[in-house]
Amino acid sequence: MKRSVWRDFTIGIIEENPLFSLVIGLCAALAVSSKVENAIFMGVAASFVMVASNILISLIRKIIPNQIRIPVFIVVIASFVTIVDLSMKAFFPAGYEALGVWIPLIVVNCMILGRAEAFASKNGVIRSIADGLGKGLGYTLALLVIAVIRELGGTGQIVAFENTIVSLKGFQPPQILQSFPGAFFTFGILMGLLRKLQRKGE
Repeated sequence: MKRSVWRDFTIGIIEENPLFSLVIGLCAALAVSSKVENAIFMGVAASFVMVASNILISLIRKIIPNQIRIPVFIVVIASFVTIVDLSMKAFFPAGYEALGVWIPLIVVNCMILGRAEAFASKNGVIRSIADGLGKGLGYTLALLVIAVIRELGGTGQIVAFENTIVSLKGFQPPQILQSFPGAFFTFGILMGLLRKLQRKGE
C-alpha cells in the first residue's frame, strides 16, 4: 500500500533516521558535531540541499536516461551545494570557517545521493519534498543531540552564536568527548539506546 505524504515526512525523523537508523552521512556528522552551532549550520545546509535536489530530480526524473542518472544526480546536488557554499561564505562567515571542507563535501554525502536515487527519482514532487524534509529534520535533530552531549560534556558549556546558553559551573569535563573517539562513543551509545527503545515499542 502506498504511504501517505505525512508518513513520508515522519518516517525519516526516527524510524528511518539517516544517522541512527540508516547510518549514512556519518563522517561529516561526527566531524562537525563537537559544537551545537556547527550542528545547526550543517543540519540546515544538508537539509536545504536534500530538499532542493529532491524537487529538481523528481521534476526531471522521466527525462533522465537511466545510464547517466547518477552523474546527473551529482551535478544537481553539486549545484545546490555551491549555492549553500557561497551563501554561507557571504552571510555566515563564522559558520563557514567552522565547517570548512565539510560544506563542499555535502556533494558526496551518501544521505543526499541515496534519497535522490531511492526516492526522488521514483516519486512525484510533493512526496519528494516530504521525504527530503523528514530526512533533513531527522538528520538535524540527530546532529543536535550528539552535539549537545559532546559540547556540554566535553567543555562544560554550550556556546552558540556568541551567547552562552548553558554553563555547568564547577564541572570538570572529560575532554575526550570533543575528540573523534568521543564522537564515535557518543554516537554508538545513542544508536544503541534508540534501537532498544524501538524494540520495546514493537
